[in-house]
Amino acid sequence: MEAMRGGKFLQKFRLYETRSKFYLVGRDKSRTLWRVLKIDRLESTDLGIQEDPTSYTENECQELLWRIHEGNRLTGGLKFVTKCYGIIGFMKFLGPYYMVVITRRRKVGTICGHDIYSIGKSEMIAIPCPIVCPNVANSRDENRYKRLLCSVDLTKDFFFSYSYNIMRSLQKNINDKNTGHVVYETMFVWNEFLTRAMRNHLKNTDWTVALVHGFFKQSKLAVSGKDFWLTLIARRSRHFAGTRFMKRGVNEKGRVANDVETEQIVFEDTPDDIPSQITSVVQHRGSIPLVWFQETSRLNIRPEITLKSDVDYKATRLHFENLVLRYGNPIVILNLIKTREKKPRESLLRAEFAKAIHYINKGLPNDERLKFLHMDLSKLSRRKGTNVLGLLNKVASDVLELTDLLHCEITTSSKPLDASSGQGSSDIKRNDDFCAATMVPLLLQKGVLRTNCIDCLDRTNVAQFAYGLAALGRQLHVLKLTEEPKIDLHDPLADDLMDFYERMGDTLAIQYGGSAAHNKIFCEQRGQWKAATQSQEFLRTLQRYYNNAYTDPEKQDAINVFLGHFQPQQGKPPLWKLDSDQHYNIGRQGTLSEETGRFIKRSLSDGNILCENSAPVSDRNVGENNTANSELLPVQQLDDIREPTDSAPEIYMCETNPCPRYVKPCSIFLIFCGEILNWTLDDFSLSMSAV
Repeated sequence: MEAMRGGKFLQKFRLYETRSKFYLVGRDKSRTLWRVLKIDRLESTDLGIQEDPTSYTENECQELLWRIHEGNRLTGGLKFVTKCYGIIGFMKFLGPYYMVVITRRRKVGTICGHDIYSIGKSEMIAIPCPIVCPNVANSRDENRYKRLLCSVDLTKDFFFSYSYNIMRSLQKNINDKNTGHVVYETMFVWNEFLTRAMRNHLKNTDWTVALVHGFFKQSKLAVSGKDFWLTLIARRSRHFAGTRFMKRGVNEKGRVANDVETEQIVFEDTPDDIPSQITSVVQHRGSIPLVWFQETSRLNIRPEITLKSDVDYKATRLHFENLVLRYGNPIVILNLIKTREKKPRESLLRAEFAKAIHYINKGLPNDERLKFLHMDLSKLSRRKGTNVLGLLNKVASDVLELTDLLHCEITTSSKPLDASSGQGSSDIKRNDDFCAATMVPLLLQKGVLRTNCIDCLDRTNVAQFAYGLAALGRQLHVLKLTEEPKIDLHDPLADDLMDFYERMGDTLAIQYGGSAAHNKIFCEQRGQWKAATQSQEFLRTLQRYYNNAYTDPEKQDAINVFLGHFQPQQGKPPLWKLDSDQHYNIGRQGTLSEETGRFIKRSLSDGNILCENSAPVSDRNVGENNTANSELLPVQQLDDIREPTDSAPEIYMCETNPCPRYVKPCSIFLIFCGEILNWTLDDFSLSMSAV
């Protein structure tokens, strides 16, 4: 919502109705500002909204409602419908418009004095009165579309704020002071489509809330006898959004599936909820940015991977250009997929991904090159005596040396400040007591760590926890809450943070994969009984398989309707009669545009992936100027690669040769596309030198 006069925001609403109109009365938290919105109920298929420009007092608003009641007494007068806490949006299927409102909310946290809420209950209300409601409003297809929209459970994993741009990171809010329409059009506002018609008509966002989908958790913790607040936020992108086998890889616009921004905010506990300092660190997860997909199968729990050729890796390049635009340089890629398999699946994507990074880096200056790190986490976790979390934490610490984190100093004043005064600072206005705070950054995060596995769920979440733990040590240190910028894995704080990331991982996995995350490494770290862990992992595998095979298609349809990717139209086929979403881009006005991915050929005999030219992926050149030593091994030779010794963890990456390299047991080489990280296992020191 945009700021009203004096920094106030409409937060509580009461909906009334007459035979011809809805009247939505909104007020601010302090009950000093009252506004009225009128919605026409005599239009059967169009949306008529009019905002009263007058700002009322409470008594003036009561008098207005009484006059409306008296003027409509012959047709039943003014009737109370419901109280609500904001408009989620308006939706039209085949007949009338519907208004979706929040009727119950729950406070889940506070950031710098700004309250964050989740949805406790929502309601969908038909706009036209019954006498003008079209016949199609009660048709079978209309009711099915309504059930489809209602299947998007807004009470789970959606959150919002009236006064804080929760859809943007803390650093983004400091650098970009735009509000209103601009923030609604960002990638993390899921009801952008539902609010679009109203926002365009009223030219403001006073009556709507911007919903973010993902995960939010905030708790008070303690270290060295001092209390601090830890907030973990995951924002899921609405672009290319969907379920596991319905959305894979990257689309032609460079948008990846399961794109999630994770932000970890830490600040000291204060009585007035506005700390003197605050820190934040952001990391990213997203599907492997290649054009690939998997067919949903009820007979195969692990469907084959199909890879589509992408000339000059245009989609991959667009994705990383977008990451640079969002976070700056450097972009550090931590790739956790398998390197060697009996039947190549993940390893094919690993080889092609390395090839794509090498090709893209050839056209970039040295200081802007993507830094690519491969780590076969699945193999490392099976090796006895290997401390996987310790290895990941070491990598995370080194990445933080490159990216740093956000550290801000906050000063408060008794009156609102001019947002245009001074550069490199941001004003925080309390919506209830006019208290204003100026946020001055002392450190800024530059670049981001991008982590992925095959699904960006289970292994990715473990790596993100390790990065969060390394970051938490630094955050507490810059806040002067600890003397050392490091937290041991056996510290109680590490257990608390693990609980945060485990809950986030389960939530994101249910949203995208259909079951809670596989948390084998977390269970081992806590010393959980191995048999219990295996039983839990088996049940989650079955749950994920069932949901992927049987419930995900309808879930994907619901997401497409909610996000406006599919808009029903009379005379056009309904959504449930169309082909699988996997092979199409959902079009506007009830139509679907065909995607060339459906014509990809596959070899079903040996699992090799064939592109449109029927040549194995690994045999294709990445560019005319490629040298022989930058080529990948042919697909059929992947099984012939020698198994590395079990005495050394396998972490490697090569810019000039994407093929696997095996090193001596005493050390590991992490090659960051132009830079080598020499990791000596004896002292776990990590040093960097130019290639």
